[in-house]
Amino acid sequence: MEFSLLIYEVANRVATITLNRPEKRNALNGALVAELQQAFTLAGADDAVKVIVLKGKGEAFCAGADLEYLQQLQKNTYEDNLADSQALLSLMQQIYQHDKVVIAQVEGHAIAGGCGLVTICDLSFAVPEALMGYTEVRIGFIPALVSVFLVRKIGEGRARELLLTGKLVAAEKAAQHGLITAVIPAESIAAHVAKVAEGLCTEASAHSLKVTKLLVGSVLDMPLENALEMAAKMNASTREHADCKQGIQAFLNKEKPIW
Repeated sequence: MEFSLLIYEVANRVATITLNRPEKRNALNGALVAELQQAFTLAGADDAVKVIVLKGKGEAFCAGADLEYLQQLQKNTYEDNLADSQALLSLMQQIYQHDKVVIAQVEGHAIAGGCGLVTICDLSFAVPEALMGYTEVRIGFIPALVSVFLVRKIGEGRARELLLTGKLVAAEKAAQHGLITAVIPAESIAAHVAKVAEGLCTEASAHSLKVTKLLVGSVLDMPLENALEMAAKMNASTREHADCKQGIQAFLNKEKPIW
């Protein structure tokens, strides 16, 4: 599949999706959102892919919506804007609920919608220089879709602080809030992300990763009794899966399973 606004590569069971609008600070528009959906669909359907890395080319990870795109939105009807919002909703839901682990490699600022992309990834690593935040309220807009995911991720109090002030925070503060996984020096972030991805590929069952993601993403919305019932059923069904049988047999034989 050909892409014009991103780069899609697969190596060592890792699909790397690179936002490729460095001259626009990898800002989002309708075309890039559509290409991201296509790329994540492609990675999801590829049995040779186990982990996905999302990053940006150039100085910024993603600066949010681009100016031309924002200008066009002002001319849209409500129906046009709803359709556009639903396209972004589909992308964010696709990444959040993806069968495969998604890692954000943040080597530059992640602002507004760009920070939204970081929010919905399973793991995220950022360089110390990266600033992150949701600046929508400062231009009379709202951080609508990302608010749903951010509250789930870091709690209502921290989410209110970031979303209402619109302030940018340094990577270290973002890590303290739980927004990102860790801060990694620029000279070693690529190697660190590659090592984490390799560990997921070689040390964990693809089925186990998929089901664990589903469980974590589902139980928060359930009453405790329902969540525990779902967990028990998943536990039982996973015991019958070939990966579990292989892993237990390898453990009993004091061998390392090959995932």
